[in-house]
Amino acid sequence: MRGVLFDGTHAQVVDDLEVRDPGPGEVRVAIAAAGLCHSDLSVIDGTIPFPVPVVLGHEGAGVVEAVGAGVTHVAPGDHVALSTLANCGACADCDRGRPTMCRRAIGRPGRPFSRGGAPVHQFASNSAFAERTVVKAVQAVKIPEGLPLTSAALIGCAVLTGVGAVLNRARVDRGDTVVVIGTGGIGLNVLQGARIAGARTVVAVDTNPAKEAAARQFGATHFLTSVDGVREVLATGADHVFECVGHVALVRQAVDLLDRHGQAILLGMPAPTAEATFAPAAMFLDKSILGCRYGSSRPQYDIPRYAELYRSGVLLLDELVTETYPVEDFAKAVEDARQGRVARGVLTF
Repeated sequence: MRGVLFDGTHAQVVDDLEVRDPGPGEVRVAIAAAGLCHSDLSVIDGTIPFPVPVVLGHEGAGVVEAVGAGVTHVAPGDHVALSTLANCGACADCDRGRPTMCRRAIGRPGRPFSRGGAPVHQFASNSAFAERTVVKAVQAVKIPEGLPLTSAALIGCAVLTGVGAVLNRARVDRGDTVVVIGTGGIGLNVLQGARIAGARTVVAVDTNPAKEAAARQFGATHFLTSVDGVREVLATGADHVFECVGHVALVRQAVDLLDRHGQAILLGMPAPTAEATFAPAAMFLDKSILGCRYGSSRPQYDIPRYAELYRSGVLLLDELVTETYPVEDFAKAVEDARQGRVARGVLTF
């Protein structure tokens, strides 16, 4: 079986992976498409520490091949989008509708794969860069068969994280003002989340001027190549500033751009030991800094909702897919992502 394996030094496509059968409460999925997210690159460059060897990928969609005992909400042949949230469904956080906070879903990588008889780790409880993967049943969310799988794949990370950060975490309201720093795959989904929420002014900031057209297509009313011009658009600051890059200097800039009662939402992933600074006195006007894991999502609820918004023409998915690559072209997909040539590149099997 083909897949993208990272051994701690190199990420490469291999053809000798094996995956076990699904156990009770599990689903095996034949992956049709998987988006290349910055988090995958962060494992390769060491920003996100992860045990190796590991099959990469965490943003996928495909067709159910087999289900384990007790699984009734999906069946072989169903089209599904996969989440990374292997929550238990039984703890206090799950019961309160906060599955992203489930302690059993964080930091417990499984090993459903093997190579040459040796176990191989699964990234983000998902590993969508493989022809087949086994996930917990709660991670497989049924989607309409008319939804292209190359587009559906992106719901599982970019859309859940970006749109979810707006609707679930920040709770942007109609008429609010929004600044989005960084317009990659996550940033574009924050932009369209702000548009869907009815934000009045949405300022996109990215150092790459070539990203302006896409930013405006997804919902930006203004585009700047530096945060320096934001105050010319929003003189008193913004109600919500989303940092989607993961640079600590931008965290300070996000705080500095807030209006009274504003909130900075941190979506970018800096190195685990990185530290940010800001002036505490600036926070006394009811300002907030919010962390946000996975868009504070409830995938079994949110993914069907986003699929319906796509079908009604409100949510853009096809437009996120800048390029598709056969999995054998993984190296080219990585280079294009690192050079900022794509909003989202999608690997196909």
